[in-house]
Amino acid sequence: MKNNTKISNILIAVGTFFIVSAVICFVYNFTQDKNADNFSGEIVSELTNEIPSHEENWKVYPFMDMPEKEIKGVKCIAILDIPALDLSLPVSSVWTDENLKIMPCRYSGSVYSDDIVIAGHNYRAHFGRINRLKQGDEITITDMDGNIFRYEVDVIDILEPTDIEEMKSGNWDLTFFTCNFSRSHRVTVRCLKAD
Repeated sequence: MKNNTKISNILIAVGTFFIVSAVICFVYNFTQDKNADNFSGEIVSELTNEIPSHEENWKVYPFMDMPEKEIKGVKCIAILDIPALDLSLPVSSVWTDENLKIMPCRYSGSVYSDDIVIAGHNYRAHFGRINRLKQGDEITITDMDGNIFRYEVDVIDILEPTDIEEMKSGNWDLTFFTCNFSRSHRVTVRCLKAD
């Protein structure tokens, strides 16, 4: 009887530990998501005021560097708009762990060379809902000179975390991705330029 009581107490302690750990993780993730949402919103507001609007035709060249604007210590290259998810997000020019905590980041490529890849956390306020997108959904990227690039979702892929080359391969003009909640796969949205 004493052994059963001891085992029961151990199991209760272990269960309590896991419940408390889950609550702490939930609160941490919720706080990170909220902070990222607030920070991204502030940056998009500031960028929107600084980006010129174009009335005339413009020309870009594949070899051009994307212009940057530094806001709150982060160099941004674009605003990514995903109307189907009611998202308007800044895009950092450089992928770092710190930048990724507050906004999506360029993983590789450029809008000018039609091969940009953007990484984002799976926060609800960032890329956490991109698996809900459908073929034909509109995506726009506005660069820091006010040039607007229009895309349509072509396909949504599920990739392994180790498929780094696969992330950048293919004939898509825009790719953006995030990990799923368990981090076992990457939800990857492939887009083509809209006509």
